[in-house]
Amino acid sequence: MKPITIPGMSLTVFALLLAACARATATPSPTAAPMAGMGQTTSGDLAPLVTGFYDGGEVLFIHTEASDLDVADMLTDMMGPQVVLVPELAQATESLLANAYVFTNGVQGMGPFGFQPDVFDSVPGDEGYRPLQAVNLVTWQEGPTARELHSVEEIQAAEAAGEVSIDRPGIVANMPILSWPGGHR
Repeated sequence: MKPITIPGMSLTVFALLLAACARATATPSPTAAPMAGMGQTTSGDLAPLVTGFYDGGEVLFIHTEASDLDVADMLTDMMGPQVVLVPELAQATESLLANAYVFTNGVQGMGPFGFQPDVFDSVPGDEGYRPLQAVNLVTWQEGPTARELHSVEEIQAAEAAGEVSIDRPGIVANMPILSWPGGHR
């Protein structure tokens, strides 16, 4: 057997790359298929995009991991692909967390409990943005008429007016935002 020299190996690698590129096909576009009426789109087995709100505008994000077994299971049932249980996320320091507001009642919608979409306090590019989100549970009180809230400021105003309560149970979820008002990745 004849030994391969460095120049010979380089030509072989170049020829293989050229042949591979000649056979390459375009990457297919994601399909837009509603998932159980939740308003998401998916491509194969990838995590589907979920709609939420930030500062009055829409965001698209994904769920990848959660610190709580019940939350991981609920999101997996809702989304399709597995949301991985990572209990150690609950140990993340405050400086590593942003806030997601999740509605437990109120206006019917595509949130994890079947109510309005989640609201985020920051998006990529904001100084406080983190993909790790501390889950804040928002509950409408008896009496006020529930309405969809689209920003943290609206949630805080509703809390100050006694319309909603907010509970922070110590659950952390990895929910990277992929599209937001004025940007995407």
